Amino acid sequence: MNLLLLIGGLLLIILGANGLTDGAASIAKRLRIPSIVIGLTIVAFGTSAPELTVSVSSALKQSADISIGNVLGSNLFNTLMIVGCTALFAPIVITRNTLRKEIPLCILASIVLLICANDTWLDRTAQNVISRTDGLLLLCFFTIFIGYTFAIAFQGNEKSAEEEEIKQLAWWKSILYILGGLGGLIYGGQLFVDGTTGMARSLGISESIIGLTLVAGGTSLPELATSIVAALKKNPEIAIGNVIGSNLFNIFFVLGCSASITPLPVNGIGNFDFITLVGAGILLWLFGLFFAKRTITRLEGSILILCYIAYTVVLLVQS
Repeated sequence: MNLLLLIGGLLLIILGANGLTDGAASIAKRLRIPSIVIGLTIVAFGTSAPELTVSVSSALKQSADISIGNVLGSNLFNTLMIVGCTALFAPIVITRNTLRKEIPLCILASIVLLICANDTWLDRTAQNVISRTDGLLLLCFFTIFIGYTFAIAFQGNEKSAEEEEIKQLAWWKSILYILGGLGGLIYGGQLFVDGTTGMARSLGISESIIGLTLVAGGTSLPELATSIVAALKKNPEIAIGNVIGSNLFNIFFVLGCSASITPLPVNGIGNFDFITLVGAGILLWLFGLFFAKRTITRLEGSILILCYIAYTVVLLVQS
């Protein structure tokens, strides 16, 4: 039963995210909002809506380990598995701007999260908690990131593949898509969290392990699909932008919103997990900086995948 709730909730979340994105993008296009703005906001939100839905639902149901584990695990899955799998299909070329600014910003976001989750070490408190103050601080970082993204976007006139594929729907259909998408996200998020927490209890596995692996992988399916399709269409460089944008969105906005709603105690997730996330970002940066002229090769992609498998094995052994 828990497995059915989990699968059903995930399907509703993905369908809801697609519906909400298509409907909102269509209305934005009808209102003559620039395509670049639609791509940076609505489309970007659409691929990260599953993480937002699951993390906020988990926070409201006092399942902090799933809420934090979902963000942490999704970012690890994005950096290691999605980039690795995409590189196996086609080598990924990294732009100088991404290498010098965006990947380091992603590493900085992971370090900020590591600091926020170490109250006992830094402040000598009884428990590590990502507080409302931390959540509001993360949202401030998100505002800065959005401002930077818009500034970069309006410097160029090129349209991304995502922007060119925006379809203009009838008004009634757009509104129906938005309402249906919101309903799917909300109800699907509740089912998914109920299924994962129930499965964790029935299998005797901690919620943190479930959040870091099963939940994270499930909510990262939109990013995985986007990156694989981009590689098959000979646009593998889209994968890096997809991964970096999603990772920053997850830490700054998803976790920022969740912690702002209710403080998130950090119980089953330790510094090993946070440091692994920082290390994954540094490894991606080093591969782009020093090897194969700003290209993630198939060999490097294989190494990233093996790193994720090794991390998962360590988690299961520790449990």
